Amino acid sequence: MAELTVREIEPAIVVKLQERANRHGRSLEEEHRAILREALLEKGSATPAMTFEAYLRTMPDVGTDADFSRIEGSIRDIDLTD
Repeated sequence: MAELTVREIEPAIVVKLQERANRHGRSLEEEHRAILREALLEKGSATPAMTFEAYLRTMPDVGTDADFSRIEGSIRDIDLTD
């Protein structure tokens, strides 16, 4: 595996990284690897986690919406010629 060295990290970032590592029960180095893995392989992958169609299918069926019901007989001819 490759080895990376990251220099000049702000102390506040290191503190936050250590806190996050502690929450996940990981070492600082392992937490850093996990963040890189999540950012570059899972969320940023070429295949989206869910397609738009799949997302729409998760929406509940709320029935008909009277606010947007069609008013019958409201269609009229429009002359678009000059």
